[in-house]
Amino acid sequence: MPSGLFFEEKNRVLRVAELNFAIKRLLESNVPLLWVRGEISNLVKAASGHWYFSLKDEQAQVRCVMFRHKNQLLSNPVGNGQQVSNGQQVEILAAVTLYEQRGDFQLTVEQMRPAGLGVLYEQFERLKHKLQSEGLFAPESKRPLPVFPKRIGIVTSPQAAALRDVLTTLKLRLPNVPVILYPAPVQGSGSAEKIAQAIATANRRAECDVLIVCRGGGSIEDLWAFNEEVVARAISASEIPVVSGVGHETDFTIADFVADERAPTPTAAAQRVAPDRHALLRGLRDTAQHLERAQRNRLQNAMQALDYLQRRLVHPAQQLQRQTQQLTQLQQRMQRAFAYRKQQQHWQWQALAQRLRAAGSDFARLRDQQANLAQRLVKAMRATQAQRAGRVGNLAQHLVLLDPKQVLARGYSLVQDVNGGVVADAGQVAVGAELKVTFAKGWARTEVKEHGES
Repeated sequence: MPSGLFFEEKNRVLRVAELNFAIKRLLESNVPLLWVRGEISNLVKAASGHWYFSLKDEQAQVRCVMFRHKNQLLSNPVGNGQQVSNGQQVEILAAVTLYEQRGDFQLTVEQMRPAGLGVLYEQFERLKHKLQSEGLFAPESKRPLPVFPKRIGIVTSPQAAALRDVLTTLKLRLPNVPVILYPAPVQGSGSAEKIAQAIATANRRAECDVLIVCRGGGSIEDLWAFNEEVVARAISASEIPVVSGVGHETDFTIADFVADERAPTPTAAAQRVAPDRHALLRGLRDTAQHLERAQRNRLQNAMQALDYLQRRLVHPAQQLQRQTQQLTQLQQRMQRAFAYRKQQQHWQWQALAQRLRAAGSDFARLRDQQANLAQRLVKAMRATQAQRAGRVGNLAQHLVLLDPKQVLARGYSLVQDVNGGVVADAGQVAVGAELKVTFAKGWARTEVKEHGES
């Protein structure tokens, strides 16, 4: 700890400022924020907006300061400095410190609330957590409010100013809708049970379509009846949709979370359940004007369509006359087309006749040419035949001369070895070789005894 350095040297002499600074650091670094309960005394509200006071009990007191930026954030019942006064029992969340210039031990206040609220807040959070875990706050369990309720029920005190605000708002918005009051005290001992009974009575009678549970603003103790479990259970069990309008906009109660819808004030709750009559009338007027314009446009369109059809509508005599004219025109067109087609065919026939006459003179000439060509063809075929027959005869004579049998008939013979090869040279055979000798008529085998060159 840095401040401990001042105490390490036993013989060191400290200045007062050093001592106060070290003690301040020691307190601020070792004592956390804490809640302290006591009575306010010697309260001074400085022009700067800061508060200076003492917090005391039967045995001790401590000086406190709450700076302006902190006390401006306080909400009722200790908000804006209006209800903070000497003798008030409060609970403060503060930091322990030391005012160095005077060496005064003091508390710097962060938050302030009336004494006992800490216990109430703890009860509030415990019940909220319990009911939330059971699903009483679930959005899917919320029931829709009727758009146009036939009867509206109110659970509140007959003497409550909130009742007058709700009735005034309902009269302005839906003056003809009946309102049923289910009276119940909204503050004090046993009020929670009475509120729950009133809700149950409204459900048992089934006289209304929607139920407003409301009261005006106040401290947390004043609104505590709406933080009781019995009221939350009654709202949850209600078959009639419930709108909660308890306190001011910044006030939240358990009833707000369980209700089907939460309104920030009783007046807002009345506005939520009752549609604005003037807005409805304006909507009806707008709808009527829209329907009137639509009907007028439809009528005008029908009139235009009728005029158009009337212009197209023709008397049967006129229609017959028009069709007769069309038939006459078609007949004339057909006659002109037939005459034109007949003339074209006549011209085509004349052209063909001229071509036939021109082709008649050429036919005789072509016939003479054909006869001449036939004669020339016969002569050419005969000459070609004779020429080729002569060539065939010459070739036949050459073949006769070349026939080996004709040579053999003149005394020659054909000598072949055992393989059929022609022997033309005596040197090709060996002594003892067997040869085949072919004559003009027949053949013989022989053996070579000896041979020589001639």
